[in-house]
Amino acid sequence: MRILLAEDERELAQWLVRALHQSDFQVDWVDDGRMVRHSVKATRYDALILDLGLPGLGGHEVLADLREADERLPILILTARDSLIERVSSLREGADDFLAKPFELEELEARLMALIRRARGSDHPRFACGALTYDAASKQFTLQHETLPLTPREHAVLRALIQRSGEPMTKHEILDRVFSDEQDVNPEAVEVLVHRLRKRLAHSTVRITTLRGLGYVLEGDA
Repeated sequence: MRILLAEDERELAQWLVRALHQSDFQVDWVDDGRMVRHSVKATRYDALILDLGLPGLGGHEVLADLREADERLPILILTARDSLIERVSSLREGADDFLAKPFELEELEARLMALIRRARGSDHPRFACGALTYDAASKQFTLQHETLPLTPREHAVLRALIQRSGEPMTKHEILDRVFSDEQDVNPEAVEVLVHRLRKRLAHSTVRITTLRGLGYVLEGDA
């Protein structure tokens, strides 16, 4: 899952990026409110963690700007301004959740997962596509009720696809998610990984389809 973090406290932001990455979140970080709208337009995110005290454009203004543009991205407010008035006003302005600093990482991760599940219309803690399921808690894929063995990169590609099952993902979108910490990776690497995944899914009702000009889409029969 790809998260946008808008936070101007450098040490906190860098810690969050590292900590969430260990839980399979990919995090892009901006430290100025004016950069949020541009980032959301340029990249498809699963959720936004938004600090209220941002320079350039404050969190409340960022929130209003996104909602006025009919941007339905799940938004979690993360702030030191812990008051009832602040929480109520943020929720009324369109925030989906509110977490005060200091906080526990486990609670932040749980709230993010709940927001993303609700945004997808499901409260179930698993992503599913036909006979293929992914449990975010155990980080395991099962295919037809059997654990699906995958290499780390195969796992990352399939995770990206199942989180967007039914929606096409371009090679570059997959590349950004799987090889975000590496430079000069050829897009052909995605083709190789997709080819391997197709072989692993070959004897099931789940398939990776190529849509010309749009990318790859994970599909499965009910």
